[in-house]
Amino acid sequence: MSNPTFPRPMPPAAAPIRVLLVEDHKMVAEALGAAFEEFPEIHLVASVESLSHGMIAAREHLPDIVLLDRRLPDGDGIEAIAGFRAISPSSRVLVLTGDANSAIAARILEVGGAGLLLKSGLLDELVTAIRTVAAGDVVIEPELLSGALAMLAGNTGRLGPVLTLRERQVLGLIADGAGTDRIAEELRLARNTVRNHVQRILVKTGTHSKLEAVAHARKNGLLERP
Repeated sequence: MSNPTFPRPMPPAAAPIRVLLVEDHKMVAEALGAAFEEFPEIHLVASVESLSHGMIAAREHLPDIVLLDRRLPDGDGIEAIAGFRAISPSSRVLVLTGDANSAIAARILEVGGAGLLLKSGLLDELVTAIRTVAAGDVVIEPELLSGALAMLAGNTGRLGPVLTLRERQVLGLIADGAGTDRIAEELRLARNTVRNHVQRILVKTGTHSKLEAVAHARKNGLLERP
């Protein structure tokens, strides 16, 4: 009697990227909401028109991505990035703006934002940016990123003070040879959060690998143990 065969179980589907949209232009918000319905990997958890309502929605939904207009009726979106991150540390903030330059990019990086995108861009570019940021990367045009890092270095005299305490702790563990799992365990962080910290370290130090970041850190005195 032959052994029965059973179909292989299907791998679990990836969870959709949960997006909170903070945009005060109703037509833009409605257009984006309708467009996102065509992409099953993106789930719009809420769309609000102000920073105050955005904070409430962030606390309620804990989104993966906060898609944040730069200019809102009750304040500057960039200045609110730290607030969103405090409410939901795992959320990544992608800023939408009508204009962009290196100074704006520098401000976003300095407060822990994950990137910026022009409103004049194509929908496909926005969807790609959301996917990229959700994966832990930063989305900033290379020419803006280069200028932003130069400004950050100029403001501090060196890149060290730009790193947060947590980023310096992560960098110190990397220098000790720790991988993502060990860093997550020692600092009591989620693995994705560790990856996000690593990506921001690379962006802020202008390096392209963990090894290069450690070499840069040793040269500039950035290392700090937890």
